[in-house]
Amino acid sequence: MVKQIQGSKQNRLTKQKIKQKIKKLSSQRTIKEPRANIVRNSPSSTGSIPSQLYYRLGLSIPRWLFWILTIFVGLTLSGLLVSTLALWTPLWSGTDKTEEELGWAQNDRKQSIAGELWRNISEYKLTQPMNILVLGVEPVPDAVDGSPESFTAQSDTMLMVRFNPEKDNKTVRVLSIPRDTMIAIPEKGLTKVSKANADGGAVLAARMVSRTLSNAPIHRYIRISTNGLQELVDQLGGVEVFVPQPMVYQDATSGLDINLVSGWQTLNGKQALDFARFREQGTGDLGRVQRQQALLVGLRERLLSPSVLPKLPQLTRMMGKYLDTNLKVEEIMALVNFSLNLEQDKLQMTMLPGTFSRLSRDPDSYWLNLTGKAQLLDEYVGVTVGGLKPDKRSLTSLKIAVQNATSNSQLAKNAIAYFQQRGFTQAYPVADWADDRSSTKIIVQKGNLEAGEQIQQTLGFGTVEVSATGDLESDITIRIGKDWR
Repeated sequence: MVKQIQGSKQNRLTKQKIKQKIKKLSSQRTIKEPRANIVRNSPSSTGSIPSQLYYRLGLSIPRWLFWILTIFVGLTLSGLLVSTLALWTPLWSGTDKTEEELGWAQNDRKQSIAGELWRNISEYKLTQPMNILVLGVEPVPDAVDGSPESFTAQSDTMLMVRFNPEKDNKTVRVLSIPRDTMIAIPEKGLTKVSKANADGGAVLAARMVSRTLSNAPIHRYIRISTNGLQELVDQLGGVEVFVPQPMVYQDATSGLDINLVSGWQTLNGKQALDFARFREQGTGDLGRVQRQQALLVGLRERLLSPSVLPKLPQLTRMMGKYLDTNLKVEEIMALVNFSLNLEQDKLQMTMLPGTFSRLSRDPDSYWLNLTGKAQLLDEYVGVTVGGLKPDKRSLTSLKIAVQNATSNSQLAKNAIAYFQQRGFTQAYPVADWADDRSSTKIIVQKGNLEAGEQIQQTLGFGTVEVSATGDLESDITIRIGKDWR
């Protein structure tokens, strides 16, 4: 009996000890599990440079948004990568804290962090070309900015941006796609490319643009609400552009009330949006494409201004609700690094070649015409199409528009005579440019940089600009300045 009592006591003691151990182990796990979470979320565990920098600064916004906003401000709206300071400054700025709160009041501390960022960012390399589709999406009534619904409207602006890191050809080329370009959407038939985003989002828009450009690869997309453009310009204190002619248009249904005078002026956000959206008779969407490219140049110059630099952290916060993209962090870092080492004149822009339909009931419908555009497809979207003949026209057979940009109308006549004497068979005058220019500009209207450089060598002066801002019918527009001799 005594042994049985002792045995039962031992059993009870053993059970108590087991319960105590279980309780102790359980309490230890509840302490250690948060530590495990901390380790998993710490910079040292991820091993990635963006994460290390992100946690070191103690930012509260998501990491992917932090980097996307950074590249967007310096990359997309500034004319895509020509400003060193505009790109790297917001990367190390605290978007939710002041410099005092972050302990950055001392200049040497700022230089230390900036120097560290430079060393880190250089490890990310763009090793092959990348095509990015940029869509400017129209406002959606009653949609909250930043919500999925706010990006579901038609695309008012479409840009195919190609980053080319090849050693002897480092460039960023922008192909503007008119919104009235005709495409065929499955189960919907013929329609305009601007409707693709509204019908199927960025995926359908990318698919349709790719098909239009002979199955060009589109690696990533960026969508931005047009409300973002207006807000950005206001935050920048306006953007300086040249308005070539008075722009007056009113439409109560769409809420448009455009009234711009001609000449150089600093436009506020609403005026900049009006400038980009104004449509003139007879040119469909092409005139708007030209003004959008001019606005990109103006935004780029504005972002280069030293007075804007202190506003960049605020801009990164503000642009978050207007942006949607599928770019990855590593890709953004590589693009930023590529941008920092890109020469300013390596930004080149042109327009998707096409014609207006004379048979369509819609006079604004724009139909693709790639005749002789093999080089353009190769350079601007990276596609080689078998059977598509290259442009073999000689330099003297190109269409050369001569536009006077001085108070001396005789200069344009002299220029046409100069080209005709040298065998240019299609040199013709166009209406004077309203802005007096001190130097002659050679505008490569359709992307043929080599032809523009040859004309520059022939003249012995003038600057070459690759953009679609010249005469629409020309291959090259010569905007005569006071330096013409």
